[in-house]
Amino acid sequence: MDTRTLVAVSAAALTLGLLTGCGDDSTAPAGPAAGAPAPQATGEPWYDETAPASSGGTTGGTGSPCPVPVTFPLADGWTAKAIEPPKGELAELVGEALTKRGGTTVRCEVDGRPAGGGFLRIWAADSPTVTPRAVLESFAAGAGETVAGQQFRDLRAGGFDATEMTWLATNPLVEEEDESRNWALAVQPAGQTLVFAVNEGLITERTDVLPAYRLAVRGLAKGE
Repeated sequence: MDTRTLVAVSAAALTLGLLTGCGDDSTAPAGPAAGAPAPQATGEPWYDETAPASSGGTTGGTGSPCPVPVTFPLADGWTAKAIEPPKGELAELVGEALTKRGGTTVRCEVDGRPAGGGFLRIWAADSPTVTPRAVLESFAAGAGETVAGQQFRDLRAGGFDATEMTWLATNPLVEEEDESRNWALAVQPAGQTLVFAVNEGLITERTDVLPAYRLAVRGLAKGE
């Protein structure tokens, strides 16, 4: 097994072992997202020509595996899982690094590995007054990676005004320093700033993560 694959597998195992709670959403499949924006920029870096995935349910809202003040559709075969606080002194130290990032705290994870995808993670800003662009800038810088090529745009995400950011990141801990493309979108429902984030990884391509991400952010609606 080469170094890149070993690092990716080890990181995934650690994340699942410490963070993933239980409770897949079993609500009925959602219909097509109303008011989804038309593609704006094909190719690098936004790849708006990438179509949203087919929906296999919804999550979000009180009592769901993703307890945030919005609902959003899940890609078929992807499952939402709550993030449980780590237990014990060592787990808390490791968990802090995995659950906090650039002034945000992770709220839930949508796992697409059974469907051949990666992960969609939803984070909440620790400060309720931070603007979407500011939280995205801090979020990108908070992973301990070298960040370059940041681009921003304002758009509609379902029923919300939103700001989207894309950037390239290089992990200094990986011997073969490959850049990964990242995408994140921030919205402000009910006085809270949320970040929906995906990225290309060592073992995932943009075609693995963008369809589920497009589906989720284009179908955002107010939660119960």
